[in-house]
Amino acid sequence: MNLEPALKYSHTLLKTVITQGDTVVDATIGNGNDTVFLASLVGITGHVLGFDVQQQALDNTATQLTLTGMINRVQLIHDGHENLDQYLAPQQRIAAAIFNLGYLPGSNKRIITHSDTTLKALNTCLSHLRRGGIVALVVYYGHPGGEQEKAAVLEAVKALDQHQYQVLQYGFINQIHQPPFLLAIQKR
Repeated sequence: MNLEPALKYSHTLLKTVITQGDTVVDATIGNGNDTVFLASLVGITGHVLGFDVQQQALDNTATQLTLTGMINRVQLIHDGHENLDQYLAPQQRIAAAIFNLGYLPGSNKRIITHSDTTLKALNTCLSHLRRGGIVALVVYYGHPGGEQEKAAVLEAVKALDQHQYQVLQYGFINQIHQPPFLLAIQKR
């Protein structure tokens, strides 16, 4: 067995908590890889809410979903993830959520996630997360503004009540160029 990179390990963890029929959130759809992964796990009766502020990300993801036949399982939302609470009913539960913090690969590197909107979305996810569910944040921080978001997110998750949540930090520490790391939060 080889140690998995942060993003791949996030998928390994999410596979253990998502079942057919679940509702899940892709808070930063990017090029759609996580969205397709989540759609495959929730099955035809499940639902993925996918957020992005960039039309290019929505278009890329819609193409992938159409090619894989899973477009009907996903609601693509052209909005910031900080507005997630407007798309979930007050008592609705989610099984999982994933965030890829940073910028859309192959796009404008000045359009990035920010700690204020990320933390608002994270708090919404946690308030809707069912017991045993996981929120995964893959933290890319090797860009202008990335260190600030990384610090704010780490501070927030370290402060979560250990009786309500378990928080895991996973990543390689001997690689150059600020390798991404995973924060996985599981509701007890």
